[in-house]
Amino acid sequence: MTALNTAAIRAQFPALRREENGTAVAWFDGPGGSQVPHSVIDAISGFLAHGGSNHGGAFAASRDSEEAHETARGAVADLFGARPDDYVAFGMNMTSLSFALSRALAATWGPGDEVVVTRLDHDANIAPWLRAASDRGATVKWVPFDTISYRLDLEALADAVGPRTKVVAITHASNAIGTIVDIAEAARIAHSAGALIVVDAVHYAPHGLIDMAATECDFLMASAYKFFGPHIGAFAGRSSLLEELDAYKVRPSPASGPGKWETGTQSFEALTGVTAAVDHIAGLAPGEPTRRDQIAVAFAAIQDHALALGERFLAGLPGTATVFGITDDLTARTPTYAIELEGMSARRLATELGDRGIYVTDGNYYAVEVMRSLRRDDGGLVRIGFLHYTTEDEVDRLLNALHDLA
Repeated sequence: MTALNTAAIRAQFPALRREENGTAVAWFDGPGGSQVPHSVIDAISGFLAHGGSNHGGAFAASRDSEEAHETARGAVADLFGARPDDYVAFGMNMTSLSFALSRALAATWGPGDEVVVTRLDHDANIAPWLRAASDRGATVKWVPFDTISYRLDLEALADAVGPRTKVVAITHASNAIGTIVDIAEAARIAHSAGALIVVDAVHYAPHGLIDMAATECDFLMASAYKFFGPHIGAFAGRSSLLEELDAYKVRPSPASGPGKWETGTQSFEALTGVTAAVDHIAGLAPGEPTRRDQIAVAFAAIQDHALALGERFLAGLPGTATVFGITDDLTARTPTYAIELEGMSARRLATELGDRGIYVTDGNYYAVEVMRSLRRDDGGLVRIGFLHYTTEDEVDRLLNALHDLA
C-alpha cells in the first residue's frame, strides 16, 4: 500500500506558503475549490508562453491545441474510469454542462413524465432538472436523506423511480455533509425502470476512485478545480446516448462526437492544466503500470490519510460542537465536515477562524436542500474539508482554535 508523503506533496503547492497576519494559512476550504500544484501552473503558463491557436488551422500551433484537447479527454477518461466508447467533453463548469444535458434530455419529455432528484445533492444537479421539468410539464420526485444517520434513503429512491421516470439525478458524495452514495445501486434502481442516471461527482472527485464502467452510470460530471486543477468542467457519458440527443450549439460545431457538446472555443490552456492535475494524482503512485492503476492506488492512500485526519478531528472537538454527518463509519463519507459551535453563527465562526489564518467556508455551499433538511437554511453551517495536503498539525491547530472559541 502506497503511503502519502504529505511533506513532499505540500512542497508542490505554492499557495500553501501563504500567510495571514504573519501566520501560515491552513486551507480547510477545499470542498469549495482546491489549491493547485506547480505542475498545473507550469502546464497552463507553458501553453500560453509557447503560443496556442484555435482548432482547424493548417499549422503547428493549431495542431498543438487539438492535441492538448484530446490529451485532456484521455486524462479525464482515466480519472472517471470511463468506458472505451464514452465521450468526454468540457465546459465552463459542471453547472453549465448540467444545464446543457438537462435541456437536451428533456426535449422529448411531456406531462406525466418524471425526474427524480435527491435532497443530498448540490444545486448544480438539482436546479437544471427542476427547470427542465417545469419547461416540459414533467413531475419532480424528491428523495430524502435520513437526518439522523445522514445517509441517502435508497429504499425511498427505489419507491420514487417508476415506469415514467426519465432521469435520476444523484450525487456521488454530498459537498455539504460528506455522505458517499452507492452509485452502482442507484444505477441499478434507475436502469431497472428504464431511466437514465446522471451523477454529480464534483465533490467526490478529489477523495475517491470514480468508476463509470463498474457503476454503469450513464452520465457523470465534475469540475477540475476541485481536484487540483483549473476552473473548467468535465463531463463524460455514453456515446450512443449523446449521439441521439440534439445539442444546443452553433452550426459550424461538429454534428457528432464530443465536440458537439462543447459550445464555442474551449480554454486550451486550462485543458493542459486538467491533464496536469490528473497526472498529479497519478504521480502519487508512480510504480503502477497504467495511469488508471496509478490513480486507483493513489486514492487508496488518499482515503487512508483522510480516515486518520477525520478520526483525529472528531476525537478532539470541543463538547459544544455539533457535527452534521456520519461519524460512526468514516469510510462512508468524505473528509468534509459540517459543524456548528454552540452560541455562534456560522459566519462569525468562519470569520474568527479566518482571522487566525484558518480558512473554512460557511453558508449553504449551494447545498440548498441539505440545509433545508437539517433546518439550517438560515445561515447554514461551517464546512471544514481535508485534502491530501492537509497535515495533522493543521488539524490540531484548528481544534485548538475551536476550543479557544468555545
